Amino acid sequence: MLVFGVISPHPPLIIPEIGGKDIERVKRTVAALEIAAEKLAAAKPERLLIISPNEGYGFEVPMHYLGKQLPADLETEMILVTEPSYEHYYEWGKQYGDACDRSDRRTAVIASADLSHVLKPEGPYGYHSAGPLLDKLVIKAVQEKDAAQLLRLDPGFLERAAECGLRSILFLMGAFEGKAYEAEVLSYEGPFGVGYLVATFSLS
Repeated sequence: MLVFGVISPHPPLIIPEIGGKDIERVKRTVAALEIAAEKLAAAKPERLLIISPNEGYGFEVPMHYLGKQLPADLETEMILVTEPSYEHYYEWGKQYGDACDRSDRRTAVIASADLSHVLKPEGPYGYHSAGPLLDKLVIKAVQEKDAAQLLRLDPGFLERAAECGLRSILFLMGAFEGKAYEAEVLSYEGPFGVGYLVATFSLS
């Protein structure tokens, strides 16, 4: 059964040894990840799946916080996003959620995902008005548990918004589709021009 879900950003700078003093500028994200880690551990997963658009740090950074209270030998599966289709990952997530329903094993899913990369002129890709708008739409869709809002977005808009983790998020939303769950946004910020969202999906 599916017991928990997390949307986690994955900038290496949220790890103290890497971010140094810059970590002060993402303290809301760090605090939210620590809360999410407690909730994840309380759900007592027996299996963990992480889906990420980036190899390496896309898996390691979320686990730096989220894995702290989990058993070291917890069975963990990693999926690297490789297909361009958003619908593909949403449908795959639904299939995964259905498979979890047929299993007694307690399963948690982590969607490793940064949001827009064009929130500020000093950000990695500069500024575009599509960036802040996309992040608002993602947060709204997560809170309303309505993936259809995201699947309807124009591909050109998504490209202008320079999104990173929408496929991971859609996989997670697909996995919880049709289930009685609460979606809670714990934090959102973008101090370096990239959107960082932390949210949890808990069974009602």
